Amino acid sequence: MSNLALSVRGLEKSFEMGGTVLPVLRSIDLDVEVGERIAIVGQSGSGKSTFLHVVGTLDHPTAGQVLIDNVDAFAHSAAQLDTLRNRHIGFVFQFHHLLPDQDAVQNVMIPALIGGELPSDARARAEILLARVGLGDRMRHRPGELSGGEQQRVALARALVRSPKLLLADEPTGNLDPDTAARMLDLMLELNEEIDTTLMVVTHSQALASRFPRRLDLEQGRFVEGTR
Repeated sequence: MSNLALSVRGLEKSFEMGGTVLPVLRSIDLDVEVGERIAIVGQSGSGKSTFLHVVGTLDHPTAGQVLIDNVDAFAHSAAQLDTLRNRHIGFVFQFHHLLPDQDAVQNVMIPALIGGELPSDARARAEILLARVGLGDRMRHRPGELSGGEQQRVALARALVRSPKLLLADEPTGNLDPDTAARMLDLMLELNEEIDTTLMVVTHSQALASRFPRRLDLEQGRFVEGTR
């Protein structure tokens, strides 16, 4: 278990609609090694985002275990779970969710400040990451002054500011043009190697998924190991 960034056992997630229980994830078992790069693909509505939200502790499972760095995430209190998420998990979503009244540096600093870091340390790390993602000259710009690709790079820097064990990305290039999407993926893969974080990306793009060493196809609530 020592080399596993994530381990999932018997994971199930169901939703109730109009008195009917709709199973989305069915008894999923999955081991993910430290530093792995995984693409999760499947039809729209197959539960890809639901899986990412559960393993990212944004949503609770109906049944099963999620172990992050050998810690049983949902065996903890809500406050402890918040701390675990802040320290070990970074998120990049299709929509960047940046604060519109804060500049790029301030947006990237937020998880570090929530984690109790000194503002000076958080700012220094944010500036280093923004420079690394090619925004060294855009640090004082607010989201409305940045292009869509630049906003996503700010979101990526924010996700990495705590050096998380897991980087989870839900359709991170879905709102970008093909060229910008390709550059965004290049950057994520480069940073995955540099920082040695574990990368899991939900995508509907077969072209994007083909660039990952491991592919998981979500079919009828379960994963099937795919081929590139």
